[in-house]
Parts: sequence; structure tokens; C-alpha cells
Amino acid sequence: MRMTSASLLLAVFSGLVLGCARDASPALGSTSDSVGGAGSVPRVLHDSLIPEGPLGESIRRGRAILANTKDSLPAHVGNNLRCFSCHLENGTKSGFLTLVGVYSRFPQYRSRNARVNLIEDRVNDCFERSLNGTVLPQGARAMQDIVAYFAWLSRGVAPPGDIPGVGLPKMAQWTPDTVRGRELFATTCTRCHGADGLGTEIAPPLWGPGSFSIGAGMARLRTAAAFIRQNMPNDRAVVLDDGQAFDVAAYVVSRPRADFAGKVDDWPYGDPPPDVAYPTKAGRRQ
Repeated sequence: MRMTSASLLLAVFSGLVLGCARDASPALGSTSDSVGGAGSVPRVLHDSLIPEGPLGESIRRGRAILANTKDSLPAHVGNNLRCFSCHLENGTKSGFLTLVGVYSRFPQYRSRNARVNLIEDRVNDCFERSLNGTVLPQGARAMQDIVAYFAWLSRGVAPPGDIPGVGLPKMAQWTPDTVRGRELFATTCTRCHGADGLGTEIAPPLWGPGSFSIGAGMARLRTAAAFIRQNMPNDRAVVLDDGQAFDVAAYVVSRPRADFAGKVDDWPYGDPPPDVAYPTKAGRRQ
């Protein structure tokens, strides 16, 4: 029997509520990670916990879309990235922009557009900015599948979804040097991302038309520096310190990339973070 949009979302919500009741501790077959000693988050829910039937099929489709975003939705992706380019290990690893708990964090107010966002709004924000593409209709099956996967990852995480390992660690501001960053990039990053930064078979492009747009969160210096400091290089053959991470990040975000026309309307109340590198209509509130 085919599920309607309403019945699918009801099933997802019901599964989340039941999961909260059942999963006070990480599920059998899951592993944990620790970030800065702050605690642990469930990393992997075993596939055996995916329910049977239409809901389980939707969860699996959602994960497949995030893993193969351009192949799955070519009309909505304008570069060579996929969702799991930033949300590593299928979005489960803490400190790697984990998607665990993301379902429980919405609706939420976001100062960038100065309104309360649904989780579908946040998904489309990534499609437009990080994937340099176009939005998915909220009622589209692909959107429902993505949200279903988020809900499954978030079982056991009660609103507001504030758990250790969410987002990226805060870093003190450094004064970066793009010359040092270019040198570090050449010795540390090119073996995966290529000497030209345009990506290889094992790592995504960091600038150019195949990478994230100037309006993406990763185009902000502090975000890029924290991601690099926490995660890169991915094999940890070298561990960069805070200053080196800022230098590499400054070099990467200074490179050419796709524009995002809507950026001029960001932070309409004039309260952008200090590392936003483009002007907006509202300017910066004094």
C-alpha cells in the first residue's frame, strides 16, 4: 500500500518518539565518539534497526541520496560535492558536522535569514549554497527520504538536540597567513585534494566550479579552520595546530569559487558573524 506524504511523516515522527522512549543509551551495535572530553554521541545505528516496509525503504533511500547526491538529483546539484563530503561517515561522526540529533534541532531560528526554519529549509539551504544547486520541493519524495534518514539517526535524541559532538569546536581567532597556508596546502593537502585543489577520486574539490559557493558555511574562515583542525588530513598522517589550520583555511577560502546571488540578503538585521567575507544589504550593525 502506498503511503501519502502525511502518513510517511507521521510514521517518521512516531518512530522518533518510540525511539526516544526505547533508546536512553546507544543502540545495540552502535559505537561512540568523544569530543574534547565533553561526552559521547551515538555514532552508528546498526542497519538491523531500520524498520521494515515503506518507512525503512525511505530511510535507506535518504542515506543513498546523501551519499550520491549528484547522481541521485542531478537537476538540483551544480557542483561535484555530495552531502557526505562534509558530513563524514554517513553523517554519524561527532565533530564532523554530525547529523545525529539534527532532526531534534528543528524548527529553529536562524539569524542568517532571520526567520524560523524547518528542517526542510535547512536541507534546501545546503542544496543552494554548499551544492551550488536548486531547492527541492518540500513535498518531494527525495526531501521526505532525506528527512526520514535524519529522523532515524536522531532516535533517542530529545529536542532541542543539544548533544556533545554537534557542529564544530569553537576556536580562538587567529590572524592567518595565506602564504603559509599555500605552503601547508602543498605539503599536506594536495595528495588527496590535488595540487590545483580541484579534487581527486578520493577527496572533493576545495575551490573552483566543482566546490561550495561563496555563500556556503564552509566558505567562512572560522568554520573552515575548525573543520580542518578537527578532521584534516583525514588519515591524520599529520596533525595541524590551530594556527596552521587557520592558515590553510584562509588560503582555501581565498581561492575562486561560485558566487551565490542571494548572499546580499543574508543577516537582514545587520548581525553577521565577523568572518563573513561579503557585504550584505543590511551591512554590519554598529
